[in-house]
Amino acid sequence: MGVTAKIPGGRRLRRGAALSVAGLVAAPALVLGTGTAAQAASCTTSTGPHQKQVEKFLKRPVDGKQSAADCKAIQKFQKAHGITPTIGYAGPLTWRTMNTMNAQKAAGKNPNKAGKCPTNKGRIACVDLTRQLSWIQDGKKLKYGPVPVRTGRDGAETRTGAKKIYWRNINHWSTIYKVRMPHAQFFDGGQAFHSVTKSMYNPPGSGGCVNMRPADAKAYWNLLKNGDDVYVYGRKPGT
Repeated sequence: MGVTAKIPGGRRLRRGAALSVAGLVAAPALVLGTGTAAQAASCTTSTGPHQKQVEKFLKRPVDGKQSAADCKAIQKFQKAHGITPTIGYAGPLTWRTMNTMNAQKAAGKNPNKAGKCPTNKGRIACVDLTRQLSWIQDGKKLKYGPVPVRTGRDGAETRTGAKKIYWRNINHWSTIYKVRMPHAQFFDGGQAFHSVTKSMYNPPGSGGCVNMRPADAKAYWNLLKNGDDVYVYGRKPGT
């Protein structure tokens, strides 16, 4: 059972979810072959299992062999998104992050092409866990997005299904995690849309909330209201 916190109206928020930005940092990753926590990691000379895919994503020469320039480019990407160990290794997590970005880019301005988010409910916020994307639509008309989001980590997944926004707090403070959750809009127990300042690709994910960039969370705040529909579907890579 998780710890709960009261909100206006007598509702209770479960600990594992929306009061969610703390506890998001993974345990220290291990530097490959050393068994020690990654500190000021140096570049690795090892070729990773996803070397060619990572080289292609970074617009490097695609030869499937690690070079000093490859390592620096991979390291830069890892540092930007909080991927550890930051040693420039083309491993599964680095490639999975890039692959998610590719899927987001492919969505373009038609994220609901497959018709998985309902189009018969008027205004609705859609959350695709598989592509880590969210958008707002009115019927079939796209109103905002799609934008990248950061959803629940393994063991604290954002719950799927049809929801409704039931409580909003523009400058919510988590009494459990002692952090601010700006533009919080709760839609399922303790799970909410809200802004964070870290990368949307920072592993392993949130505590169940749908984390957003500040500008996107503010836009959602202005476009949505209590009673509006939310639909969550798919499965986050790595969960």
